[in-house]
Amino acid sequence: MARRDADIRFNQPVMDRILESPQVIEATRKIAEQGLAAIIASAPEDSGDYKQGFRLESRKSRYRTVWRIVGHDSKTLLLESQRGIVVRAMKGLRRRG
Repeated sequence: MARRDADIRFNQPVMDRILESPQVIEATRKIAEQGLAAIIASAPEDSGDYKQGFRLESRKSRYRTVWRIVGHDSKTLLLESQRGIVVRAMKGLRRRG
């Protein structure tokens, strides 16, 4: 059982090295790839431009590398606002673990 008077201090430089390690970057990339695959699998296909417009992009934030799934097709915002394809795919991924 946790003590109320316990004081925890994180070593920030060590945590920064852990979050920037290749293992953590690879693990987060794999999760992002699973999300991308789920979006592509559940996306409607008319001309195929919507499905093919999704890309995985990385960005270095203050403490770690962040992966984003970005839709580059002109219909992405419209379809997402009407159907919620990306949101549903990501929620399904979270449920599957």
